[in-house]
Order: sequence, then C-alpha cells, then structure tokens
Amino acid sequence: MGSVPDIHLILGGARSGKSRHAEALALEAERDGARVTYIATAWAGDDEMRERIAQHRARRPASWASLELPDADLALAITLQAQAGEGRCVVVDCLTLWLAQHLCPPPGVPARDAKAEADALLAVLPGLAGRVLFVSNEIGLGVMPLGAETRRTVDALGRLHQQLAEQARRVTLMVAGLPLTLKPLPESRR
Repeated sequence: MGSVPDIHLILGGARSGKSRHAEALALEAERDGARVTYIATAWAGDDEMRERIAQHRARRPASWASLELPDADLALAITLQAQAGEGRCVVVDCLTLWLAQHLCPPPGVPARDAKAEADALLAVLPGLAGRVLFVSNEIGLGVMPLGAETRRTVDALGRLHQQLAEQARRVTLMVAGLPLTLKPLPESRR
C-alpha cells in the first residue's frame, strides 16, 4: 500500500453539476502532473442513455484514459485496483447508475449481488493510492418513493454513501452548480 488514498465523494441531485465539478478537479490534478482515468459505469440501455453517454464522452479531454466497466463480477473494485495509483487521478461516474444496474439489471444483463459488489468496492478503498473522485446522486432528499424496487435502491445507495463518506477524505454536496463542503469541516465548525 502507498500513501493514504485521497478519496473524494461528490454528491448532488440531477443536473446539480457533480460530474462537471469532478471533471474540473481531475483537470486540476492533470495540470499538477497526474494521469487521469475516467471510469464510466452507465450501460447504454436506450437511445436517451446513449445520448447522455455521448455528451459525457465529448466533454472529456483526449488526454484522459476512458474505461467503460465490463459486464463482469466485481468489475468496479477490480478496475479501481488496476487504475488507482501514485500520480494518478481516477474519476468514477456514477455510483448511482452502477448500483441501480446491479439491483435492477437491464434486459440481457445477468443479475449480480449488489451488496457483494458494494462490499468489494468498500474493501478495496483503503489499499488504493492516488486520488479517486466518486460521483453519485443524493436521491434520499425527497419523499418516500413508491414501489419496493425504488425504495430498495434508495436505501442501498444511502448506505453506500454513508460508508463511502466515512472512508473519504473529502465529501462535497453540489447544489445549483455550487460545491458545498461537508467533509472536512472548516476549522470554525469543528
């Protein structure tokens, strides 16, 4: 194991600016000499999602390595272990889709144990080196959702966020394109 990993969890609602914020932080890391790898978690299941993926791809600098997670067990944990390292910055966008796809896989994708996938992710974090930026939707701020599948997704994502935030050095909540620092607390609030 190298130095303590610099894990940064970036949360926010839909269109809050979380991906753009993570990309700006990755650009800053690249200017400081880090090699950037972007790990995309979305599976293109329909035309609208294919368009979203294309827009994200178009925004990324050509100098970044871009990886799309394979359809395989423990793919995120394994990919992070391979890509994170000294002098590197890894962006994972986004945990919401990653977890939801395991809980409710699209047609033709085999079901996987979402809890085992999340546990494997959390287990590899302490051994990572370099900087890792996780993007995820904070979906638990609204009313209690209708439907057992949706509630199960909200609950599982909320648990993952809490566990990830515990291990993260930094946690940022994005609101209207503005980053609000949740962790570490400013000296005046400790």
